Amino acid sequence: MAWLLVVIAGVLETGFAVCLKLSHGFTRLWPTIAFASFALGSFGLLTLALRKLDVGPAYAVWTGIGAAGTAIYGMVFLGDVVSALKIVSITLVIAGVIGLQLSGAAH
Repeated sequence: MAWLLVVIAGVLETGFAVCLKLSHGFTRLWPTIAFASFALGSFGLLTLALRKLDVGPAYAVWTGIGAAGTAIYGMVFLGDVVSALKIVSITLVIAGVIGLQLSGAAH
């Protein structure tokens, strides 16, 4: 259950990063409200998950999902440049998070 909270928190991190861009420096009301909602939800769920999980692996998964999700969202929906290096880098972030989990660091 704690890992599910981390995954959801990571998805919400993607949401708050995207809304931060869309808020244009907090000058647009609805993206700013969405940013604050996603950020509170993300940090809140991560906080709950950390009651049961080690901070290192949980934080790595949270930031990995957020970073990869934000980069993918930007390329698909916001017109960010797509390159082979970006795709490889996102893959390496995901592989690193998986490797950390498989190494037993979470136990």
